[in-house]
Amino acid sequence: MAPITSHDLGMLTSSRHKLHNEIRPALQEQLYTTASDNFAPYPHKNVHIRNIQHVINNSMKSLHRIKRGITGVGISSILLVGCSTDVRNPLGAGDGEFGGTLVIATAADADRLFPPLVATSQGRAVTELIFDHLATVGDKLNVIGDEGFVPELAESWNWSKDSLNITFSIDKDAKWHDGTDVTATDVIFSYATYTNPELSSAFAPLLKNIDSVIEVDPKSVRIVLKEKQPMSFFDAAAQMLILPKHIYGSVPAGELSKSPILDNPVGSGRFKFRKRTPNVSLELVSDLNNYRGRAKLDRVILNIVPDFATASLRLLSGEADLYESMNADLLKQINEKGGIKVVTYPGFDYGFLMFNLKDTRDRNKPHPVFSDVRVRKALSMAVDRSAIVSNILDTLGYVSMGPMLRAMPTTDTSIKQIPYDPALAAALLDSAGWKLNKAGVRERNGKPLKFTLITPNSSRNRVQSATIIQEQLRKIGVTVDIQQLEASTFFSREMAFDFDAAMHAWSLDANPANIVQTWGTNSLGDNANSNYSGYSNPKFDSLIETALRASNLPAAKSDFTKAYQIIVDDAPAIWIYEMKGGLGVHNRVEIPAIRPDAWWTHLADWYIPKDKRIERDKIPAAGNK
Repeated sequence: MAPITSHDLGMLTSSRHKLHNEIRPALQEQLYTTASDNFAPYPHKNVHIRNIQHVINNSMKSLHRIKRGITGVGISSILLVGCSTDVRNPLGAGDGEFGGTLVIATAADADRLFPPLVATSQGRAVTELIFDHLATVGDKLNVIGDEGFVPELAESWNWSKDSLNITFSIDKDAKWHDGTDVTATDVIFSYATYTNPELSSAFAPLLKNIDSVIEVDPKSVRIVLKEKQPMSFFDAAAQMLILPKHIYGSVPAGELSKSPILDNPVGSGRFKFRKRTPNVSLELVSDLNNYRGRAKLDRVILNIVPDFATASLRLLSGEADLYESMNADLLKQINEKGGIKVVTYPGFDYGFLMFNLKDTRDRNKPHPVFSDVRVRKALSMAVDRSAIVSNILDTLGYVSMGPMLRAMPTTDTSIKQIPYDPALAAALLDSAGWKLNKAGVRERNGKPLKFTLITPNSSRNRVQSATIIQEQLRKIGVTVDIQQLEASTFFSREMAFDFDAAMHAWSLDANPANIVQTWGTNSLGDNANSNYSGYSNPKFDSLIETALRASNLPAAKSDFTKAYQIIVDDAPAIWIYEMKGGLGVHNRVEIPAIRPDAWWTHLADWYIPKDKRIERDKIPAAGNK
C-alpha cells in the first residue's frame, strides 16, 4: 500500500474547506457584538461528531460507563462531570428527579431537518439530537484510531486484520421513533443517500474513503475502506448520521430536497421531533422508550431570535433558559442580575494578524518587509496579546498559542511562545536595519517601516484587535494603516494575496489535518486550501506529515508539538486570541457536561430538578408522543 502523505491528506480535506466557506451560517456573518468571531471561516468541512452520554448498568446488557468533565469558568465556576444514573427509566413528563422544559434563544432557525442537506450550525444541532451515528468521538476529541469513541447505534465493532474492514454490530434494542427496528439496511441506505450525486449532499466528500457498505446480517454491517488511514474509523463511524430507509427510501434522491417528508424527521436519538413553526420556534421532546435511555429533559424549545439585544433580554428576564452567544457586556449584565450562570469551555476559533510573506505584486518574490523573520518576531514581541484578549474578550478568551487549540488532543500547551518584550523588539528591528529617525519613525534606506492591515468590518473582535495593535506598534516606531473592508472584499483580497497583513480567524474542528491547508507548503497558491500567508518550511511540513500518519495519539502529539514549535518560532503571524465557548444558562438547569466542539451534544443528560420547575415545564399529556 502506498504511504499517505500530507499532500494526500490535504487533498482529502480540501473539499471540506470549500464546503465550510460555502455553508458557514449566515448568522455568523451578522454584526453581533458577541464573543464569537464573525466571519471566521472553516478551513474544511466541520465533521458531524457528537457524543450523547452513555450511562448504563442495564439488566439486558452493559455498555461503557463514560465519565465526562470540564470546568465552566465564568461568573460561576461549574464542574461538568458525567454521572452514572440509569437513564432508561421511562419517566413521564415532569415526573421524578429528571424532567423540565429547556427554552433556548438562538439567532437562526435550523435550515434543514434532513442530515445530508444540513448547512448551518442550528441544523446540525437539531439533527444531531434527533439522529444517531454508529459511534461518535469522545469528549477528548481524539479522531486517530478508535480510542475513546463511544457507541451510539453500534454497540460494538471489529476490525479485519488488514484494517480495511470494520464490522459494526447494531444495538439489538435500537428503534426508530416510530417503533421500527434499526437494521443494517438503514446503514447501507444512509451511505447510498449521502453519496448519491442526485442529492448533492455537501457531506459526500467526507465519505470518500469508504469503498462499500455490506450487510452481514440484519443487525451487523461491514464498512469496507479504500485505504488504511489514521482516521479511517472516524470516517466510517462518525461522518454520517444514520437514516431510516422505510421513511426516506420511497422518495427518489433527486427529489428529496423538495419533499415534504423532510419536514417531519424520524430518527433514533434520545430526542424526537414534535413540531416547528419556521423562523419562529422548533420543539423536540424526549423519546421515552429510547434504546439509550430517555432524554432527561422532557422537551427542548428553540425560539428564533435574530436580534442580539432581544435575545439577551429574554435570557435576563427568564423568558429563555439559555442563550448561546456571549460577550463582555452581557457578561456584566448577568453578573449584576444574578440567577444566571455563565458556562465557558474551550472553543474552536482563533484569531491572528497574518503576515504576507510574498510580494503582493509578484508571488515569486519575497515580501520586502515580512520575509525577514527578525521583523516578524520583533512585531510579535511588541504586541501585548494578553492586554488585547482582556480588553476585547474579558474572560471569554485565551491568548492564542499558535495555529492549534487547547481543546485539541494533539496540542501541547507548554509550547514556548515569543514573549512580550518591546525593548527586545526594538533591538531586533535595529539589527534588521530599521532604525528610528528624528521623528520617531523606523526607516531603512529612506523608506519608513509602514504597512497596511486589512480587517473585515463585520468582526468586532478583529477590528478592535487591529486598533490596539496599531497603537502598540506605533510606540516602537512602526506605522500601521488599518483598512476595514466588507467581508466579501476582505476575502477577495486575501484570495488574491493582495495585502501586507490581515486580521484573520479560523474556526476549526477536531481534525488536526486542517493545518495542511492553512499553513502547509502544498497549499500555496491554492485558494481552496487557504495558505494565504505564503508560509513554507519543509521541516514543518515533514513533521506534520509524520504526525498525520501516526497510528496512535501519543506519537502524533509528539510530532505535532515539534511542528507547532517550528511555526511559532517562524512567526508567520502574531497569534492573538483563542475563543472560549460561552453559554448563559439559568441556575435552575443542571448541566452534567459540555462538549467543546458542540455544546448541545450532552443535552439529553441535562435536566431541571423538580423543585426548580416552573409553569412552562408542564407539557400536554400527549407531548412526548
